[in-house]
Amino acid sequence: MEQFKGQPRLPKFASPKRYDIRLKPDLATCKFSGSVAIDLDIVSKTKFIVLNAADLSIQNETVSFTHKAFSSYLRPAPGRTSPVLGSAPSSSSTILSLFPSAVLNYLWQWWQRLWTWFFSFPTLERFRTKVFEPCKVDLVGEDEILVLEFPETLPTGIGVLAIDFDGILNDEMKGFYRSTYEHNGEKKNMAVTQFEPVDARRCFPCWDEPACKATFKISLDVPADLVALSNMPTVDEKVEGHVKTVFYQESPIMSTYLVAVVVGLFDYVEDHTSDGVKVRVYCQVGKQNQGKFALNVAVKTLEFYREYFAVPYSLSKLDMIAIPDFAYDAMENYGLVTYRETALLYDEQHSAAANKQRVSIVVTHELAHQWFGNLVTMEWWTHLWLNEGVATWVSYLATDRLFPEWESWTQFLQESVEGLRLDELAESHPIEVEINPAGEIGEIFNAISYRKGASVIRMLQSYLGAECFQRSLAAYIKRHACSNAKTEDLWTALEEGSGEPVNKLMNSWTKQKGYPVVSVKINDNKLEFEQSQFLLSGSHGDGQWIVPIIFCCGSYDACQSFLLETKSASIDLEENEAWIKVNVDQTGFYRVKYDEDLQAELRYAIETKMLSATDRFGILDDSFALCMARQQSLTSLLTLMAAYGEELDYTVLSNLISISYKIARIAADATPELVDSIRHFFIILFQHSAEKLGWEAKEGESHLDAMLRGQILTALAKFGDEPTLREASRRFHAFLNDRSTPLLSPDIRKAAYVAVMQTVNASNRSGFESLLRVYEETDLSQEKTRILESLASCPDPNIFLEVLGFILFSEDRSQDAVFGLAVCWEGRETAWNWLKENWEYIAKTWGSGVLIRRFVSSIVSPFASFEKAREVEDFFATRSQSSIARTLKQSIERVNINAHWVQSIQNEENIAETVDELLYG
Repeated sequence: MEQFKGQPRLPKFASPKRYDIRLKPDLATCKFSGSVAIDLDIVSKTKFIVLNAADLSIQNETVSFTHKAFSSYLRPAPGRTSPVLGSAPSSSSTILSLFPSAVLNYLWQWWQRLWTWFFSFPTLERFRTKVFEPCKVDLVGEDEILVLEFPETLPTGIGVLAIDFDGILNDEMKGFYRSTYEHNGEKKNMAVTQFEPVDARRCFPCWDEPACKATFKISLDVPADLVALSNMPTVDEKVEGHVKTVFYQESPIMSTYLVAVVVGLFDYVEDHTSDGVKVRVYCQVGKQNQGKFALNVAVKTLEFYREYFAVPYSLSKLDMIAIPDFAYDAMENYGLVTYRETALLYDEQHSAAANKQRVSIVVTHELAHQWFGNLVTMEWWTHLWLNEGVATWVSYLATDRLFPEWESWTQFLQESVEGLRLDELAESHPIEVEINPAGEIGEIFNAISYRKGASVIRMLQSYLGAECFQRSLAAYIKRHACSNAKTEDLWTALEEGSGEPVNKLMNSWTKQKGYPVVSVKINDNKLEFEQSQFLLSGSHGDGQWIVPIIFCCGSYDACQSFLLETKSASIDLEENEAWIKVNVDQTGFYRVKYDEDLQAELRYAIETKMLSATDRFGILDDSFALCMARQQSLTSLLTLMAAYGEELDYTVLSNLISISYKIARIAADATPELVDSIRHFFIILFQHSAEKLGWEAKEGESHLDAMLRGQILTALAKFGDEPTLREASRRFHAFLNDRSTPLLSPDIRKAAYVAVMQTVNASNRSGFESLLRVYEETDLSQEKTRILESLASCPDPNIFLEVLGFILFSEDRSQDAVFGLAVCWEGRETAWNWLKENWEYIAKTWGSGVLIRRFVSSIVSPFASFEKAREVEDFFATRSQSSIARTLKQSIERVNINAHWVQSIQNEENIAETVDELLYG
């Protein structure tokens, strides 16, 4: 048995073909029992069967393997579901060569039929089967495997492995777990599954790897008054007293992580696609109207994907369900997609425009997985990005089709930036990353797999062309449907469809970490390009990429493009060129560093509104990253930001706000004497857009303006703008008296809440207590999230400590605690001491899931001193665990980067003069 321990993957001598699963959850005791019968193909002789199981009690006496005699002759051939008896004899053999091949095939078919008929008689059962009982049943907890050892060698061929087991409906939001809800004032439990990445093994013993695809026949024993859902439609239901048994259709072939079960009390809304797929949105009783927007998005999205992928949705129904306790945004289970409430439900009266957009992006993302992930599945977690990167990109494609006025591809730049900001760390990882222990898998569900993955797909689509890319993608899906794929399989399909060397082009982007910065300058009427790896630490990396360069000179009418395949290249220029913009529309996943003259020309082009929103965004973000990496001064960055004084684009301003927050933080460490002046500069910078938008929504205004208003007012509140703070307070108090007042619409509530918390302190607690009261009274998850994020913005350390205590010990949803970790500069030390004091409890409560990484990154990353980096390392030296190892290293690296940035700013000579000039001109 020792040879099976410590292995990243299961041995290959048995392959599951079909699961017959029966589960009986007890919602009162929060336990469940179950049985599974797995059709196995023993492909090589062995005395062992090794599969995954964790947190289950195996009933050893029920474990058996029933071998079906002669099954090796009746094993289905590849691509077939009906058995064939081995293979027809070859006519090349000595004696058989005397007979024509047609005669041989005819005789062989009759021999198969006779063989199958003979052993179909019940009296021959004992000849057809043999039962093997294991001599040892070992559940290896550390490796999450179940090792069955048999006293004799198991013969090859098809057999059935039977196991009965018991488990706990845990409260960890993974495996088979319990969530709670209220109905008629009574707290109730529901049973929910969350199996990705490796938690199906916590519900039933299985081959819990993506490549081990099988079909699933599921039945549930549940209270008769509850709704019981699974991947497939119900085929039968039998009621005996207070219990009903629900039987579901057998599923198509799929991976274990996509199996799903939900049991509880729900309402739903329903619609159908034009080709007859039944679509439902399930939610808590009384909230069904909040599911209508998501339902509409889902129906239209399924129809769009059917057209785009040239392959129809493969099931007859699609259920989407809102789960009160849910660790992720959503999970793409085949035919039963589970969501956090904030990602599926939209309330016309109390949800903000940003909530509406989020529902659309998440729904379109999860439905993209029904093709990319479910129909075609990654072979191993190394290729996770094939699921998540493609689905992220496709979600913007679909949202842009449904809501073109949202300018989704401009907003997509926010996704790209998240990928860039993780990939500029030395502790980043390649898109295709080797994964060994199961504990590491959760840490690659990050901005590399999702955002960088989506960004390189967009870059490749831009290079190959939209139509060619679509045709190739459809061919890839058809070729690998109902099977598994690797990254190379996608490149092959795109290479065949385009004639371009896609594999060569893309390997530099997926097999190595990081990305390039392309330095651009003019020398003797030549535009010179030079690439090098960009690292935020300022270190020199040795990466080199094949970079698709698109640039324009003075006008978008004459763009030029080429592949930068070497370290440097140059292009001849005509005389008297105006501004030059490289990486037009930001379709490339790289940064651009301009020399001073080119940068000055671009700053003028921004001021005179000659550049597109995407390019204004890119110039700003590249400049900020170069400043953090100490390749550009803060003085230069602030001067560039001043050119955005009349900016009105949502995506550009959203990024400008985000950058201003970070500069204000670092200035507080580097030049505390200038903090007030820098904050005042930012208030002036946002005044133009604030005056244009005002506090009240205007008739017929755009979705983007509705989202921008809240962000601008929130920024002004955080920077201490007195008129904003006063008006926010007035509107907040009107809201306290009347929750339906038009004075505080959902789009500006967070701004008002943040403004209130700016003035809260130990002697003025009324705003804090009022917000807590609103939190307790509302049952809208989106409103609770807004309040938690606002509470954390309080600059008073004592109040902030109370906020941390509230999120830690609140009886509300544990998944929401991370929203209260948006640590302000004044609260950093308070948060760090709180984390150390409560680490044991935090690790126990959140340590087995995705959320604990947010505790580490949110609290550690804002620091900016080498001493603090060492202190964090020392603290976690004896407390780290595999599930946070990568996140911890990245967070400590960010602290060191901030510390270097502080030193760089302190060495700048003219910051005070520059700030004065920007303020007073």
